[in-house]
Amino acid sequence: MNYESELKVAVEAVRKACGLSISVQSSLVSEETVKKKDDSPVTVADFGAQAVICHELIKSFPDIPIVAEEDSSELRSNEGNALTVRVLEYAARVFPGMDEEGLVRAIDAGDYGGGKGGRFWTLDPIDGTKGFLRGEQYAVALALIEDGRVVLGVLGCPNLPLDLNIPDANRGCILTAVRGGGSSMRPLEHNTPKLIAVSDIGDTKHAPFCESVESAHSSHGDSARIAGILGVTAPP
Repeated sequence: MNYESELKVAVEAVRKACGLSISVQSSLVSEETVKKKDDSPVTVADFGAQAVICHELIKSFPDIPIVAEEDSSELRSNEGNALTVRVLEYAARVFPGMDEEGLVRAIDAGDYGGGKGGRFWTLDPIDGTKGFLRGEQYAVALALIEDGRVVLGVLGCPNLPLDLNIPDANRGCILTAVRGGGSSMRPLEHNTPKLIAVSDIGDTKHAPFCESVESAHSSHGDSARIAGILGVTAPP
């Protein structure tokens, strides 16, 4: 099956959500929010990114349901009024004219329960809360599922260097993959993809070794022992 139209819409949706998240991160995240462990900026980005992506998806594919992380109950509560105003401020920059009703409707479009059959989108609007709050790495993650299998994936990485060997160079990329169609990477600002693939390194001693940044998500001690067994000497 050709997923050209689904891929095009998904990439554009993730691109717009990345733009929103960059705006939130640059204007709301500060040293003070990190010190106070204030997670309100990532909450704004979560709701905003989900609203943007769901709005874009249902506009083009109204018959494909969406499994997403958030619902609008917090925004509709009395305590959520200030949060709603903030989320709407950023979402309306992407879709001028969006009002509170449209915001809530877009967010709640992600209320599908999923299942083993049929087609549906699945979305994590901000994957990497701590990285987001530190001004570091996070991702906007979207996939299309068909009968229990991932057939298309789009990963927006707003702070990832385009060339990992030059970490201070241009940042921001979108990674895509289509089942049976390979993977590609494109800069966040424009739509010029290039094919990507795993490296051809055959000697494990020279292979890149990756682990979670957060020690709470994995055992760095176990990672170090595995690296030692493989003969890897470079840091993760």
